Formats: sequence, C-alpha cells, structure tokens
Amino acid sequence: MRSTFGGIEISKRGLFTEQAALSTTGHNIANANTKGFSRQVVNMVASVPIEYPGMMRSNVPGQLGQGVEFESITRVREKFLDDQFYNENMSLGTWTIRQDTLEKLEKIVNEPSDSGIRSLMSKFWNAWSDLSKDPENIDGRKILRETALAFTDALNSTSKRLTDLSGDLSENISVKASQVNSIISSVDKLNLEIRRIEGLGDDANDLRDQRDLLMDDLSNIVNISVVETDRGYNISMGSVSLLTPGTAPTPVTSESLQEALASGDLNSGEVHGMIVSRDTYVADYIKELDKIASTLTTGEVTVTIPKGSVLPEGTVLNGVTYSGAARTLTSDLTVKVNGVNGLHKLGYNFKSPYVGGDFFTVKGGGTTFTAANIQLNPAFIDSPELIASSMRTTGTGASEQIVKGDNTLAVLFSQLKDAKFSFPGSGDDADQVTVDDYFRSVVGQLGVQTSEAKRQANNSKDLVDQVESRRQSVSGVSLDEEMANMIKFQHAYNAAARSLTTFDEMLDKVINGMGVVGR
Repeated sequence: MRSTFGGIEISKRGLFTEQAALSTTGHNIANANTKGFSRQVVNMVASVPIEYPGMMRSNVPGQLGQGVEFESITRVREKFLDDQFYNENMSLGTWTIRQDTLEKLEKIVNEPSDSGIRSLMSKFWNAWSDLSKDPENIDGRKILRETALAFTDALNSTSKRLTDLSGDLSENISVKASQVNSIISSVDKLNLEIRRIEGLGDDANDLRDQRDLLMDDLSNIVNISVVETDRGYNISMGSVSLLTPGTAPTPVTSESLQEALASGDLNSGEVHGMIVSRDTYVADYIKELDKIASTLTTGEVTVTIPKGSVLPEGTVLNGVTYSGAARTLTSDLTVKVNGVNGLHKLGYNFKSPYVGGDFFTVKGGGTTFTAANIQLNPAFIDSPELIASSMRTTGTGASEQIVKGDNTLAVLFSQLKDAKFSFPGSGDDADQVTVDDYFRSVVGQLGVQTSEAKRQANNSKDLVDQVESRRQSVSGVSLDEEMANMIKFQHAYNAAARSLTTFDEMLDKVINGMGVVGR
C-alpha cells in the first residue's frame, strides 16, 4: 500500500538540505575576509527513488522520487593553481630578500654622497696637494692627519656594517630554519587530524584550508614540492624529504639548508635569497673594500721621482740598491713603489730618524691590510711632523740635513689620485686603474645588481598576484554570489516548509475527518 507519510519525509529532507545550504552560505560570508579560506558548497543529490508501492511489481511508469539530500560539503579549490602559486611564491621569496639586501648595501656604501668613502678619499689626496703648497706648515700636516683618520674610519665602519649585515643574515637563516620546522610540525599534526575526521566520513574543509595556508607560507621560505597521499601531504625540498606522513619530521638547521643549497636542492625561497645575499653579495663587497684598502697601501703603482731627489740610504728600487752618492738622482726615475706606504718610505720628515715609515698600519699588528683593520700610523696622531713631505737633503754623512721646504714627496702623493694601481686580478692591463675609478666601478656594479633585483622582485610579485587573483576567482568568497544563494536557499526552504504544512493538513483531514460515520 502507499505510504501516507511519504510527502512529510520528502518535505523534511528538503528542509534539512536547504538549512545546511543556508548555514554553509552564512559560514562563507562570515569568512569572506579570512586569509586562506576557500568557499564551501553543499553538494545536493536526489534521494534514491523507490518503485511505486504495490503488492507486486508496479506497472506504473517511472519511479517515485524521495526528495533531496546533501551528500557532502566540500571546498572549492584547484590544486593546479596552488602548485603555480608555490612556484611563483618561491621566486618572489628569493628576489625580495636579494632586493632588500642590496638596498641595505646601497645605504651602507652611501654613494654618491659628500660623506662617503669616495669623497673622503678625494679629500685625502687634496690634503696632500695643499701640503705641497706649504710643506713646512704644521697645520697642513694636521689637516692631512684628520682627513686620513676620516678616510680609514669610513673604511672601518663600512666594513663593520657589512660584517654585521652578514651576521644578521646568518641569524635570519637560523630563524627561518626554526620557522620551517614549526610549519612542518603543524602540517604533520593537521595531516593526522584531517585523516581522523575524514575517516569518519566528514569533510575537514577548514582544517584543509589551514594546511594549505601553511603551505603558502612555507613556499615563500624554501622551494617545496607537495604531493597529497591518502595519509596527508608529503613535502619535499628537491631530493630532501621535509615531511613523510606517518614518519616523524627531520628538523632542518641552518647547516642543513646550506648543504641543500650546495647540492642544488635549495634553489629558491627566502632562505636561498639570504644565503646567496650573505655569501655572494655581502662577502663580495667586503672583499672589494679589502682589495681597495690593500691596494692603496701596498699595491704596485708607477711614479716618476724627479731629478735631484735624494733617496734614503739602502733604498731598493727596480732591483737597484741606492747608497752613498748614488742616492742623489741625476735624472728623473720612473719606478714602481708599493702603494702609499712604499712611497712614504722614500721621503723625509721633520723628526729623527727623519726617514718616513709606513703611512698606514694594521690594527693589532700584521702585514695584511683589510678595510676592517687599516689605520693611520698611530705615531702620526700625536706627532704629525713625522709625516714626510720632502725628498731632498743637504750635506753628507753626519752633517746631512733635511730640506724642510721641499715638497717633492707631497706632490707625488697628490698625483696618486690619478695614478693607476695594480689591483689583484688576472694580471693584465685591465687591472691597472685608479683607486677612484675602481671604487666607482664597485658602486656602479652595486647599482646594476640592485636594479636587476628590483626588476626580478617586481616581476615575481606580478606573477604571484596574477596566480592569487585566479585562485581567488575560483576559491574566494563573492558576497554578491553568496547573497544570491542565500535568497535562493531561503525561498527553497520556505517552499519545503509550505509543502510540509500542506501534507500536515492532509493528514489532519485523514486522521480527524475520515472514518467517523456511525459514531
């Protein structure tokens, strides 16, 4: 026989289904601005129909529908776009860090400016030129001393800032390693929870969103590959496994990340940008500054010593030792000297033992000059008269006297501004450049690298924004769409309620109004 209450059951299913749809719509609207949230939809299906009831197989065509049910509530997500986002986000991470580091390097180098190394180096040469105009004036030597101190201080402080920046990058690499470990641990826990919930037949949509948001963050730190298995996400960095479901994660360290970079497994992301910035950009500019300091003090440079100059006893130039009367040059002598220190040793000062010593020395002793340890000879700080400027003497032996008014050495020093030094390199003529030109090339290289990093970072940002826009068009919550759905589901709910009321009235008639004859 036919079911009297079949219509009520159909209406009830409609009410429950539309109520679930309304609740899901409200959930979407509430999370419209939640980062990483994917909109959810109720998947409605027609209930399994039954054959028209009868004592035997019905001859009524078709089957009797049983209304609507919802089989699941799923999130709208496209893995292809997620993989694209990860790939572009990795590139954005590395170039953002490179750009940031290079911009910091520009601030540290601070060129062109009136207080930068190049300006102070120019003042140093000009101080020698001013001293050559009045070599007997002690004030000229004091000014030279102060400009030399300012120049070495600039090299020292710039080198220290570069070293500090390198240390900061190393510290940040350790912080990022800890962040990677934290994300991997959270994903591992989410894998277990999602597996537990979905094993019971439910959909862990919000937990999956949390896990994918963590993947977005992780992809910005290191390059990752994500494979979803029935046990959860399997995450790897190149050939390095970061997480295998069911296995305890292996913690990463700054050392292991460095090894991954060397093997090629780490090839993008913020950590990659930090290591490259530290070991390439910062380390190279420290080396360049050290090269400038070393070449300026001891690098070979060609000078022409004028006729009549008197070389200090025992001076060796071009393999020739000058002694006795041969010390007085009878013609101009073009020779190579070892930088500022080598040239200063050829002159005379106003205080015994009169022969000029090293103009620059190494802090703490030693013979290798770097930007971090170069300093003005401490003896010159208290006794600026020890700075040599003369290359002429009168008399011989014990009666030999310094010609204090001679400016030969000071003139030679002022000419070093345009002299070509031999910078360490391939050893060809291309390495023969002035210190100023070499420093300008270093600054120019920094500017080109910064410009390229900005371009790459902007391109990566545009690509990430484009992919994210496509993801949002698929997974994002549209308030207009949700409001339209809300109205649609509300009308359907009202209709199901009206249907239930109708069936209720019918049953009331059957129960209370039928079968009363003879009472």
